[in-house]
Amino acid sequence: MLIVVNMKTSRPYEQTARRAATAQTRAAILDAGLALSREKLSVEIVLSDIAERANVSVQTVLRHFSSREGLFDALHAYGAERVREQRRTPTGHLDDDMRVLVEHYEQWGDLSISLLAQENTDPHARAVTTQGRALHRSWVEHLVSADLVNDVAVIDELVVVTDVYCWKLLRRDRGLSVESTYERMLSLAHGVLQHHRHTASPTPRRDTP
Repeated sequence: MLIVVNMKTSRPYEQTARRAATAQTRAAILDAGLALSREKLSVEIVLSDIAERANVSVQTVLRHFSSREGLFDALHAYGAERVREQRRTPTGHLDDDMRVLVEHYEQWGDLSISLLAQENTDPHARAVTTQGRALHRSWVEHLVSADLVNDVAVIDELVVVTDVYCWKLLRRDRGLSVESTYERMLSLAHGVLQHHRHTASPTPRRDTP
C-alpha cells in the first residue's frame, strides 16, 4: 500500500505543535519561578531549583531565557501581567472592587510582602515593587469618583488603607478571616471617601512642601 503524505499540510501542523510545546514549557518554567519566589528569597533561588520544579533541565531553562538574569527579567514581566489581569480596572462599585482586591492579596499578598522586604538589596525585587506601587496608585485613582479624583489627599489615604500592608496587618498579624479582612478594609475605604465628601472644598487640595 502506498501512503502519500501531504508535506504542505503536515509541516504547518508540526510547526504549530512545536510552538505550542515551546510556549507550554516556557510557562511551566515561569510558573515554577513564581512558586519558588513564594517560598524563598530571590537571591536564594538558583536555576537548578526552577528546572527541578518545572520538570525540565537547566539547559532547557537557559535555552528559553539565556541566563538567570534573563529568567528573572521574564519572571518580572510575567508576574506583572498576571497581576494586571487579576486586578482589573475598578468598576466604581467600592464593595465589588474591594472584594477583587482582597482576593488578589490572598493570592499575591505574601509574595508582595516578601519582595518589599528584599527591595533594598535585590534589584529584581526593587523593579517589581516599584511597578507594583505605580499599578496600585493607578488602581486607586480609577476607584475614586470624578468629584474627588483630583484631591491628592484622598488618593494618598486610599492608597494606604488598600495597601498590601493593611491586608497583612489584618489577615496575617491579626489572623482575621478573609471576610473580616475584607469588611475592615472596606470600612476604612468608605471612611476616607465619606470624610472627604463631607469636607470637600471647591478647590482640590494640593501637596504642600
